[in-house]
Amino acid sequence: MSALVFLGSLLSLIALGLPIAFALMFAGVALMLLTGQFDAQIVVQNAISGADNFVLMAVPFFILAGELMNAGGLSRRIVDMASAFVGHLRGGLGYVAICAGILLASLSGSAVADTAALAAILVPMMRQAGYDPARACGLMAASGIIAPVIPPSIGFLIFGVVANVSITRLFLAGIVPGVLMGLFLTTAWWFVARRQKASLTPRVPWRQRLRLLGRGGWALMLPVIIIGGLRFGIFTPTESAVVAAAYALFVGLVVYRELDRRKIYECLLSTAQTTSVVLLLAALAMVASYMITITDISGQVGVWLQGLSDHPTVLVAAMMVVVFFAGMVLDFIPIVLIFTPVFLPIVQAADIDPVYFGVIFIMNCSIGMITPPVGVVLNVVGTVGKVSMAQATRGIAPFLLALVSLLIALILFPELVTVPAQWWR
Repeated sequence: MSALVFLGSLLSLIALGLPIAFALMFAGVALMLLTGQFDAQIVVQNAISGADNFVLMAVPFFILAGELMNAGGLSRRIVDMASAFVGHLRGGLGYVAICAGILLASLSGSAVADTAALAAILVPMMRQAGYDPARACGLMAASGIIAPVIPPSIGFLIFGVVANVSITRLFLAGIVPGVLMGLFLTTAWWFVARRQKASLTPRVPWRQRLRLLGRGGWALMLPVIIIGGLRFGIFTPTESAVVAAAYALFVGLVVYRELDRRKIYECLLSTAQTTSVVLLLAALAMVASYMITITDISGQVGVWLQGLSDHPTVLVAAMMVVVFFAGMVLDFIPIVLIFTPVFLPIVQAADIDPVYFGVIFIMNCSIGMITPPVGVVLNVVGTVGKVSMAQATRGIAPFLLALVSLLIALILFPELVTVPAQWWR
């Protein structure tokens, strides 16, 4: 009964146009009224505890790092570097987008920021070269959502906080699946590019390639610093966010010299706006999370899934189907905040590795960002690339299929996540 009340009130409030953060809070209040435990003090205390978390300090710093990298020229140099090495191939600009997407993902945990940067630079180039704009935008969107899977990842940070799972382990476990996303997109683009009647980009001489590699070397050092620091225990995930922001500021100011006071102010303002949305969601979602625990909604869902508890693969697949369809109507962070406290106790009871579950869960949430009709990243790339939502939906189809195929492979073969994760220990 409580599960139906929670879901019904949440979906009704969202349908009425209430912001998701407040819809989560009022869904928690609905559970309080159902159980006769309503107390405004409990609502306030849980909201405060939801935001009062040291690990969440990493969120604004990772967002700031991404803003500074885009404004400071790091993102553009990564695109230039990738273009120098693979841009001359048939469909080369598509491969540039995928390579740049992987590299940008290792610098910033924001899919929206990475996609906007990629689309702003590459979509005009691909349009001019004769590529189908819809396919180009679809590839940009699919490449952009690698960001929440490869560390540093804001998605892993939030999942780790809500699920009380090691964020360092999540970061390290996401490296290989993130690279696999790039490989599956490369395969899909190879098939798509064969039908594209686009002009070829001239091959760049090795001397110029090395010069561009040297210019982009400062940007490439950041993922090495972050992953190395986490792997060897030099700093925590929260401290790595500060390191990333400080490094991006230093490179943009001192090395590339493209940051000035106006750009820094704009980066800080954008970071504050994005952070306020994320932390408000995290704070008010704690009210719902608290009542989900009190009313044992996880146990009720577990009863519904009881027949699958002896078959972990089928159980995980069932949960991923729910998350996939939720991704069609909800944004990334709300899905993480709503489903993590519901699914995690079931996952632990079935003796499924929570780190493995976290990786495929976040990957599925990322796929939701390019799934119509909401598809926030799809909307971003459509706006930047100047194509309609219908065109962007058509363009994303082969790449969405590739990523869903990878997700299915990770569900069927958990070792693709768990075995590489052992290498980093």
